[in-house]
Amino acid sequence: MIRPLALVGQGVTYAIFAAILGVFANGPAYAPAPPDQAQIVLSFTHGGKPAGECRERAADELAKLAPNMRRKLVCPRERVALLVELEVDGKILFRESLPPKGFAKDFPSNVHRRFVVAPGTHRIEARLRDSPRGEGFDYHGATEATLAPRQSLAVDFRAATGGFVFR
Repeated sequence: MIRPLALVGQGVTYAIFAAILGVFANGPAYAPAPPDQAQIVLSFTHGGKPAGECRERAADELAKLAPNMRRKLVCPRERVALLVELEVDGKILFRESLPPKGFAKDFPSNVHRRFVVAPGTHRIEARLRDSPRGEGFDYHGATEATLAPRQSLAVDFRAATGGFVFR
């Protein structure tokens, strides 16, 4: 007697699960940007320069350490926060200080932001400071791009190739 009742319960459970799956398979619809707009995506990961200078240990300081820890040159692990700025047509859309990740603040900082803009030709400038200096920027990139509706322009940063990449 329990066996047929268990089968009916199992069938009802599967039917409810299939109905929920069917509802969420058709909606909600995902749209990366409004159909009549374009977007600019700022996305990269970069590690700032070390927060302090390396220093040499004194002889008495080295003598106090275990033999396997006697490195003469000691450098801090912590990195400086990145200052990132994105300007479109003379208007600053994004300006933020990005702290380094990690418990010891020694991992790279990352950013991923989307900005919806009107289709057309835009002057885009990106700036980055990754050093401890107080003013100015270490990297600067600029481009003029014509964006169509639903088109996406990616702004990436690659220090090895000289800075910002617009594609």
